[in-house]
Amino acid sequence: MLTSRHVELTASTQLYFRWRFYMRRKDREISEKEAWTILEQAEYGILSIATLDGKPYGIPLNYCTIDNSIYFHCAIEGQKVDIIKQNNAISFCAVGKTKVLPDKFGMKYESAIISGSAQEVTGSEKQNALECMLKKYSKAYFNKGLEMIKADINRTKVYKIIIHSITGKACK
Repeated sequence: MLTSRHVELTASTQLYFRWRFYMRRKDREISEKEAWTILEQAEYGILSIATLDGKPYGIPLNYCTIDNSIYFHCAIEGQKVDIIKQNNAISFCAVGKTKVLPDKFGMKYESAIISGSAQEVTGSEKQNALECMLKKYSKAYFNKGLEMIKADINRTKVYKIIIHSITGKACK
C-alpha cells in the first residue's frame, strides 16, 4: 500500500545530496551564485516529480524566486497536485542562455538544477509569490494582474520549493 511521503531533510542528509549527486564534468561546474543568477533570469523551469510507485512526471512551468526559494502556481487540482500530496520530493531545472554550434556538433549553455521539497503556501506568502510572478512575467500589466489575483486566488495553489541542494553547469 502506498502512503504519503513528505521530505524534510536534515543538514547531514543535505550534505549527502551534495555528495551523491556530484558533477562529473567539473570543468563545466559553475558557482552556486551563478546558478542562482540562471534561476532568477530563466523564463521557465521544468519541475520533475514522481509517484510513490516510481511513475515520473515532468512539467514545464512559470516560477519566481524569493529569498532563496522558488515559487510556482497551479490549479487547485490535477495530476501535479495529486503527486505532490503523495511525495513532495522534487527536482527542478532551469536553462538559461543557449547557442547551438552546428560546426562543432555541440552547444553553449547554462543551467541550474535543484533538489528539494515542495510545500503549499497560503496567506501573505501566497499573495507575495503571485505578485512576484506578475513582476517577472507581466510587469507592464501589474495593476491588472492584481485584479486577476484577487478574482482567482481561491482557484489557485502556490507551492514553495525548499531547496536542499543546487548545482549549476555551463559550457560558455
